[in-house]
Amino acid sequence: KAVIERAARDSGVPARLIVTQLVVEQLRLFNSEREAYKQFFQPLKILGSQTQFSWGVMGIKEETAILTEAYLKSSSSPFYLGTSYEHVLDFSTTTDIKNERFVRMTDQHDHYYSYLYAGIFLKQIMTQWEKAGFPINDKPDIIATLYNLGYSKSQPHANPESGGAQITVSGTSYSFGSLGAIFYYSDELSDIFPR
Repeated sequence: KAVIERAARDSGVPARLIVTQLVVEQLRLFNSEREAYKQFFQPLKILGSQTQFSWGVMGIKEETAILTEAYLKSSSSPFYLGTSYEHVLDFSTTTDIKNERFVRMTDQHDHYYSYLYAGIFLKQIMTQWEKAGFPINDKPDIIATLYNLGYSKSQPHANPESGGAQITVSGTSYSFGSLGAIFYYSDELSDIFPR
């Protein structure tokens, strides 16, 4: 809880929005890689971490992480958050940024950067839509959909629709966005991460 709240504070995004993406990513990982989950993650009672195509518990792709970092410093980008955010994801090295990024995102003992990158991504998407005149801050299904689809699919307009990857849970199929909204509005973890 403390790590998620720190990432929420540092990204300027409500903790429940970060947790929403986390819950859906973990449901997706559990339901698509069920045998691996049962064998490795469940006995240890840890969150599953993706490393082949997406990184960490938040399932962020390397190219998304790179764009998230770049948009923090690009004042001409619609995703730009302002000067106060420009150095939030600065690296301690200049010689091996690729490795430092990978270690940040996949650290099994400290998920702070996974949560922070997710929070910054969400803040950037919400900022883009707000600047375009179509705020989505109160639309967790749209936010979750865009989290799943990425920057290239984030095209602000008046009538966004929930969607994203299909996830089957207990025989019922949901889109990433709709499952995000179900969790967000539920009472699950609401005592820890209120709406």
